[in-house]
Amino acid sequence: MRLVLIAGALAGLALMTSWPTVYAASGDKAASLAAFDTVAKVMTHPRCMNCHTTTAWPTQGDKSERHGFNVVRGPDGRGQGGMRCSNCHKDKNIANIPGAKDWHMPPLSQGWTGLTPGALCRTLGDPEKNGNRTGAKILEHVHADALVVWSWTPGAKRTPPPVTHKDFVAAAETWIRTGAHCPSS
Repeated sequence: MRLVLIAGALAGLALMTSWPTVYAASGDKAASLAAFDTVAKVMTHPRCMNCHTTTAWPTQGDKSERHGFNVVRGPDGRGQGGMRCSNCHKDKNIANIPGAKDWHMPPLSQGWTGLTPGALCRTLGDPEKNGNRTGAKILEHVHADALVVWSWTPGAKRTPPPVTHKDFVAAAETWIRTGAHCPSS
């Protein structure tokens, strides 16, 4: 009996230190939901949504219009055939062309077009849809990924997200730390 209790406690500890599910019963639910509201303001902004589409192509600009030149996602998210993302998008902004290291689109499973805040939240917390990321890996991604960080210095006439990168990362940390609760809709 004692071994069963110890094994159960260790399993519980392992769950607590991994990605908290979006249906977590623990944590400060009000703080978690408020933090996610801030996260969602960034993730639904054109800087994120232009690549996190549910279509076979990216969109561009503040109006999220279909990308010019009939660019498509391609099987690896880096364009197709002779129309690779890297043909135009370099490691930094050049004139009107945005750029950051390893410019590409995420997989379709990470598309957010048309999702409600609740559905977006559940998608972010689902390892089958988020690139098999744990909470720590999500935080690493939003804190340091070149494409994410680029969003706050998009160049040309593109607007950055409505929240500073520092505040966005803090909100993501709070959301995860307090149980990764999701809005109902």
